[in-house]
Amino acid sequence: MEKKLTESIEDYIETIYLESQKHGKGVRITDVALELKVSKASANDAVRKLKELGYVEHERYGQIYLTEAGKHRAEKVYEKHRLITEFLVKALEVSLGTAEKDACGIEHIISDESFEKMKAYLDQ
Repeated sequence: MEKKLTESIEDYIETIYLESQKHGKGVRITDVALELKVSKASANDAVRKLKELGYVEHERYGQIYLTEAGKHRAEKVYEKHRLITEFLVKALEVSLGTAEKDACGIEHIISDESFEKMKAYLDQ
């Protein structure tokens, strides 16, 4: 079973994933900090934690790269975000902006059962 990550750490791994997808390369601490609207020191602390967990590779002052485990974990977090957003928009007719914001909070606390039911509902 995967270790439960904090909301904050999940946000960091998702941001690193999305930024690396966008640019096709590693990500800088500055980019992560700007995207999450946090200080570089906070971003550094989170990246250090992700490195300890084996989710990223990062040399001091260098680019951040997701490991295979990190990529897998980030894809799962992002999938939740995407599907919850889609569910809120399609099933409940929530505006996209609100759905995105709500999905960001829901993705961290939703049970596997509820998430699987949402997924099944969208597959219908």
